Amino acid sequence: MLTAGVFVVCIDSRILLEYDEVLRRPKFRIDPANVDILLEYIENVAEVYTTVPLARPLPDEDDNPFLEVALASGASFLISGNLKHFPRQHRQGVAVLSPKLFLEQCRGRKT
Repeated sequence: MLTAGVFVVCIDSRILLEYDEVLRRPKFRIDPANVDILLEYIENVAEVYTTVPLARPLPDEDDNPFLEVALASGASFLISGNLKHFPRQHRQGVAVLSPKLFLEQCRGRKT
């Protein structure tokens, strides 16, 4: 879906570093060469944004960059497997979807 242009990835340097760290975790067993290829691709196609710090930080401040970029980019939604890290009262109107819900919406399925 990424390579087909179904969605646009919005990042800043902190998000790219987070992707690098997470994708290299042993539990995912992703070949480091494939991580390098994916990250290089993302760097080439993603829209990069400069952000403003959140007035009200998220409970897990490591997630702040994701919401900050979503706000700066005017993104329609933010995809996260950690929905509890993005309480509704902190989202500032940004919709936060689980990966499953995002895929279902892309496929036109209703939940």
